[in-house]
Amino acid sequence: MGNLDKRVDFSIIRYANCWEDPEILLQGLAPKNGSKILSIASAGDNSFSLLTADPELVVAVDVNLTQLYLVELKKAAIRSLDYDDILVFLGFQEGADRLKLFQQLKQELTADVRQYWERHTDTITRGIIHQGKFERYFQLFAKSVLPFIHSKGRVEQLLAPKDELEQVQFYHKKWNSWRWRLFFNIFFSRLVMGKWGRDPQFLKEVGIDVSSYIFKKAEKQLKKASAQQNPILRYNLTGNFGELLPHYLQPKSYHKIKGNLDSLVIRQGFAEQVAQDYGQFNSMNLSNIFEYMDKKLFTETAEKLINLLADGGRIGYWNLMVPRRISGIFPSEVRYLSKLSQQLTADDNGFFYNQFIVEEK
Repeated sequence: MGNLDKRVDFSIIRYANCWEDPEILLQGLAPKNGSKILSIASAGDNSFSLLTADPELVVAVDVNLTQLYLVELKKAAIRSLDYDDILVFLGFQEGADRLKLFQQLKQELTADVRQYWERHTDTITRGIIHQGKFERYFQLFAKSVLPFIHSKGRVEQLLAPKDELEQVQFYHKKWNSWRWRLFFNIFFSRLVMGKWGRDPQFLKEVGIDVSSYIFKKAEKQLKKASAQQNPILRYNLTGNFGELLPHYLQPKSYHKIKGNLDSLVIRQGFAEQVAQDYGQFNSMNLSNIFEYMDKKLFTETAEKLINLLADGGRIGYWNLMVPRRISGIFPSEVRYLSKLSQQLTADDNGFFYNQFIVEEK
C-alpha cells in the first residue's frame, strides 16, 4: 500500500469493531464448505463471521499489528470464556471484573500479544469494543454533539419500531432539522474526520465533498425501517450497540464460530504478499483497501490478488468515497456481478459505504 504503513500511526487500535456489514459479505462471497478465504482483519469481526461457512481456512491479514493483537484477544475470548462473559469482557454489557476474565483467557495468547495486553489493561477495563479511534469518534458525536441537536428521547423515537412510511415521515418532520444538517456537516467534514476519526492519509484519494456525501448516505439509512435493527446505526447515534449484537456474536453464529476457531490464521502484512504463502483462495474479503491506493498501486495490487484467486472464486469489497472496480481494469480476468452487487448495496447496513462490489474470476 505504498508507504502507508510508514505514514499512518499503526500503534493504536484504529477500529475496535468492523463497520462493514457481514451479512451482505457472506451473501456476496457465498463461500462453500471447505473453502479457503482471505480476509482483511481490521477488528476481526467479519473474519470470525466467515467461519460460519465451515471453511478449511480463513487467513485474517492486516498491516497493523495492533489490530491483530485485538483479533487475537477476541479469538482467545471466544475460545475460553462463557458466552455471557464474552459480552461483558468485550464491552457489550456491564458486569463482572474484566481483568479477572482476562486472567482466565490470557494463557491462550502468544507471548507478545499477552505482553501487549498486560501493558494495556486500562483498554480492557473500559470495554475493548469502545476503545478504537473510530469508536471514540462516534462516541464524541453521540455524547457531545447529538445532544445539541436531538434529545435522547427523540433518538429512541427514531430507532423505535415503525413501518417505512412512518420512518420516512419521522425523518422529514422530526429529525432533519437545520441543527442536524449544520452540526452533521461540520462533524463529518474532511478536516474533523481526518483529525478525530480516520487518518488524513486514508482520505488522500478522495476527490468529493466528504460531509455532503456522508450526509446523503446517513439520510438513506435513517429513512429505512431497517434502521431500527441496524447495530451500526445504533452505535453511531447512541455510542453503544444496545441489544443489537454484531453478526459474529449472535448466538446462532457464535456457536458455529467457536467450533471453527482453529480454521482462523492471523497474519501481519499486505494481503497480496501474505496470500502467496497459501496458494489460491476461493474467496477474498478485501474490506475497502483500494480506497487508500492511487490508480497505479490499485492496478498492481489487484493483479496480484487475481492471480491468487481460484477459477470461479469471488472477491468482495467496498467503495467508500473513491470509485475502484477490478473488473474495470481486468475485464478479461474477472466479471462484475452487477445485479447481485446492486442488491447487496441496497441492503447494506453500513453507514458510510457507497457501493459493495462482488466480482468473480
